[in-house]
Order: sequence, then structure tokens, then C-alpha cells
Amino acid sequence: MSRTIQDKPETTSMSDAFTKLLARGLAALVLTVGLIQAAAAFEIQEITTERGITVWLVEEHTIPLIAMRFAFSGGAANDAVDRQGLATVLSAMLDEGAGDLDSQAFQTAIAASAVKLSFDTGRDNFFGTFQTLSRNRDGAFELLRLAINEPRFDAEPLSRMQAQLGEVLRRKQFEPESVAIRNWMETAFGDHPYARDPDGTVEGVGAVTPDDLRDLRARLFARSGLTISVVGDIDAPTISALVDTVFGSLPEASGMAEISSADVEAGPVRNLIDMDIPQTVIQFGHSGILRDDPDFIPAYVMNYVLGGGGLTSRLTEEIREKRGLTYSVYSYLSPMDEAGLVLGSVATQNARASEALRLVEQEIARMAEGGPSEEELSEAKTYLTGSYALRFDTGSKIAGQLLGIQLENLGIDYVEKRNSLIEAVTLEDVRRIARDLLKPDNLIVTLVGRPVGIEPASAAQ
Repeated sequence: MSRTIQDKPETTSMSDAFTKLLARGLAALVLTVGLIQAAAAFEIQEITTERGITVWLVEEHTIPLIAMRFAFSGGAANDAVDRQGLATVLSAMLDEGAGDLDSQAFQTAIAASAVKLSFDTGRDNFFGTFQTLSRNRDGAFELLRLAINEPRFDAEPLSRMQAQLGEVLRRKQFEPESVAIRNWMETAFGDHPYARDPDGTVEGVGAVTPDDLRDLRARLFARSGLTISVVGDIDAPTISALVDTVFGSLPEASGMAEISSADVEAGPVRNLIDMDIPQTVIQFGHSGILRDDPDFIPAYVMNYVLGGGGLTSRLTEEIREKRGLTYSVYSYLSPMDEAGLVLGSVATQNARASEALRLVEQEIARMAEGGPSEEELSEAKTYLTGSYALRFDTGSKIAGQLLGIQLENLGIDYVEKRNSLIEAVTLEDVRRIARDLLKPDNLIVTLVGRPVGIEPASAAQ
């Protein structure tokens, strides 16, 4: 999925001194908040239900809410070529009628019980989000059970969802950010399923039938590929029984095919897509690092300095603050199951796109050659450790974080040790990974707009 960036040029620039002062003040603030919240650390229980399903549970009885996040192994990358968007359609249809309740009746029951229930798909996983008031617990979990086990896939809501999803996909064909990331992924991955938009295509979504949905549900929903985190006003025996009620009758083994490892195209490649807009959207990046790589944490810290740190990052400093070329420029690490990426984006006036791209390449090269300074590393570590607690300030956020930790196999003690992993990163670590990971001469770049002074290029030339 593409990340949204604001499509307007920066006309005024904050002073460097004020920017740095603001960043340091924010770092101190989040550190203080982090220390306060760390004092109220939570206990994660690992439960195995009678049906053999593993659940991570955090009991919190002071607020009468229960939040659950879950994921099945398999996602949009498993869609057939002629059914691109099948998993997305499934995610849209699971709350459009189940059991004896048609779409309207099911939605009415959700609203009456104040239940939050939604589904989503990524390339590698299919996700569910569930939240209920404690007093509505049993009825809410019954609605979830129906959605998972007895979805109806009736013709009218299917046609309605296909129309809505199709309209979204048609609009994306004219959104420069969406066009840029789609072209970039196609260039990077070629025929591999990762090249496809997880939302699918207009044609693929429109071709989905009720039988397609039933077949995917039967293959995808299995206990062996299920990951669950629960936070809130519930104890271990109760959640264990409810999880088995909802998921216990699913087959043990998944029927989803394994996705092959993905090789990322080597640059330099520069694609130009003509679009009559006043700005050029630039998507850039190259192959990256997997989440289980021992160097991921040093790479994460390095990227914070390069482009992940908002106003304090080098890309923002050079491109936004010093020259006012853009409102937003960023970089990030994108580790998937079968490939890792270093990605980034910037939008600027067509007349200054060449300058912005040159500065992106310059800053990536500068980081690769010398890494960050001691001061940059220290400030990055202060912010990253201090702000970590802010990811856990609601039950829903905690459940989401724990689900991610489970999916990445980071261990049940990761919350406790994560900041120490950041603190342990040395300047030598970050400079080494910057040198090994960043490849400014191998960038894949997609430009959407009418950039002045830029010509397409490829590694084959």
C-alpha cells in the first residue's frame, strides 16, 4: 500500500535552530512520558487453548473493554492473477451478513452491541480487529464467530462491495502517489506477487464470485496459521474458551500456497510517468533487510537519522528546511516475509524535481559513506526509546503491537528488551550497516508528473 504524502510545495521554511530545539524538546517530553508509562508495565500471558490455539493476553480490569487483534498467514500475494483483489473483497464481505443474519441485520446487531469489527489484508497476512464492551462480551464474540465461520456472501452486498472497491481502485489510477508506488513495486519485483497492489485491480475485484470467497475462506482460515493478541477486562480461562468457540472448529492446516522468495531488481532504474500535475511525486528505494536479520535494529536506527525522524532527519533538513522544496520527505524500512526494502518518497514542483532527486541521492550517499554523527545517534536513540511507550497507551494499541511482535517471532519478552536493543547500538554498528545496506548508485526511482530536466534511465543502458 502506498503511503500518503501531502501534494503541495513548502513555501516557507522553519529555521534550523528552531527545528532542532523543537526536536530536542519533543525527545525530552516523550522520554518523560515513556518513563511514567513504563512504571505501569503490563504482564503478557501466553495461553494455549484446549484446541491448541496460542493467545497472548494482557489483563486490564480497570476499563470495561476487550480488544483483540488476530491474523491468518496468507494474504493478497496469494491472489490468482485473474482474481487480484480477492483477499480484499473477502475482508469487505465478512461483516456483510453471517448465519441467519443478512447484511442489514448483521450490521444492526454490531451497532446494537457497540462492537468494532473489521478485516484487512496485507501481502503476507489477513488481519482482524475486534473490540467490545465487557458487558456485551458473549454476544459480541458470537457475532465474530458467525463472521469467521458462517459468512453468507450474498449477491447484493457482494455487488455493492465490488462497486465500492472498484471505484477506489479507479481513483487510485489517477492518484500520483498510488501510481508511483505501484510502478515502483512492479519494477522492483517483476512477475513476483509482491509487485501487485494488495487492493487488487478493477477487473480482478469485479470477477470475484461467492464461490471464490468460500474457497479462499476455507483455505485461509486455519488454526495453524492463526496469531491472536487480547488486551482488556477478561481473564485467561474465559478468553481461552471464547477463542475456541470462535476459532476452534477451523481446520488445523492452512491450504494457502507458500510464496517464493523475492529478488529485488538492481538499479539504477529511472521511470518517468507523464501526468499533468503541478508537482512531481518521486518514489525511490532499493532492496533492504528482513526483520529477522541481526542488523535490523541498527538499520532501523540508521534510517531514523536518514529519513525516518520527521523534522530531525537529514532528508528533511536538506530538502525541506534548507531549500523549501517539499512539505514531506521520508524514508523507511519495509520488511516483508520474502523480501526487504528501503523505500522513500518526496513531492516537489516539476521545475525543481531534478534538484530534489539529486539531494535524495546525495544524502543517501553521505549516510552510506560516513554514517551518522555521535550527536545524531544519541538523539535518535533518545527519541526511539522514549517514544516506544506511546505505542502502548490504549488496549487496542497494545493488542496491535503484540500481534506484530508475534508475527515477527520476536519473542514474548521483546517489549521488555526492545529499548535495550536500541541502546546497545553503537556508532560502528550504524556506520557499518549504512555502508552495507545503502546503495545510492542502485536506486530504483519512479517519477510521476512532468519533471524538468530528468530523463528515464535503466541499468541495461
